[in-house]
Amino acid sequence: MNLRTEKYYWEKNYKTIIGLDEVGIGSLSGPVTTAAVIVNSKFQIKNKNFKEILKNTRDSKKLSEKQREKIFKLIPKCPYIKFVISSVGPQTIDKINISRATKKAMKNCLNKILPKRNPKKILILIDGNKILDKNLKISQKAIVKGDDKIFSIALASIIAKVTRDRKMKKLSLLYPEYYFHQHKGYGTKLHKKLIKKYGPCKIHRKSYRPIKK
Repeated sequence: MNLRTEKYYWEKNYKTIIGLDEVGIGSLSGPVTTAAVIVNSKFQIKNKNFKEILKNTRDSKKLSEKQREKIFKLIPKCPYIKFVISSVGPQTIDKINISRATKKAMKNCLNKILPKRNPKKILILIDGNKILDKNLKISQKAIVKGDDKIFSIALASIIAKVTRDRKMKKLSLLYPEYYFHQHKGYGTKLHKKLIKKYGPCKIHRKSYRPIKK
């Protein structure tokens, strides 16, 4: 992948570009997880770790679990990438709905990562077709398939995916009968079969079909 989009906006005098993405909206269980990424505009392409991350990053759905993990483990070793993560659990999702829960997680990320500087020089790039919040006093752009086009969004998708997958593997140890480590909570045939057999557990989203009656 390349930094064409980030460079374009840096040249437009935006000092901070934030890539934002989510994972887990369609899952029948577990949290929805979001990540926000900032790439330092003064990066050095000669940096070995940064070069490796840039070369291999793409939409998380187009990478294997092994490839995502490899990229994820390189990020802390790279001084030019800053990221934060936020998750909202199934009980909150059921209470406020998945759209609001996702926005809540994204805003949590922004609260953690936003620099204390002129908001006019900050730009948020969001995967999808809707901006996060029209009342935010920060420039926002929604990019359809942004996780397949823009480095900072693609990297956010990888970070969110790895984080959530690890969480679902841990939850699989608590609820082994559901095989969460295999399907990560999504509505596979196996998962639906197990829900029918055992009923929903504590981490299932009761507002989702086929769980919702």
